[in-house]
Amino acid sequence: QSQLAESGGGLVQPGGSLRLSCAASGFILDSYAVAWFRQAPGKEREGVSCISARSGMMTKYADSVKGRFTISRDSAENTVYLRMDNVKPEDTAVYYCARDWRPDADNCAITRARYSVWGQGTQVTVSS
Repeated sequence: QSQLAESGGGLVQPGGSLRLSCAASGFILDSYAVAWFRQAPGKEREGVSCISARSGMMTKYADSVKGRFTISRDSAENTVYLRMDNVKPEDTAVYYCARDWRPDADNCAITRARYSVWGQGTQVTVSS
């Protein structure tokens, strides 16, 4: 059974850093494009970042996080990470990772329709 599990969320002060993890089980995560999404209370789920399959040569970021967040892969750990630096209160949300519906895509997109396997989410709260 293909599953994703997010971890690493928590409470962080504005300007601080956090690293979220998305661990896969039941399949090789490296074979798929992966994206991070987030959903704040009362708002729609929005795309944050994505990374293409295999070497992960393509990455994309929402304008709101560009220059502050970094997505990366660790093939040995079967995990994708989202490094969050210089966080802001508006980054507060539940963060979800998701896997592409098809393997071996050399591109990615931060649109929900692209992704078929989702994790349960991890809460990130940015507050002083």
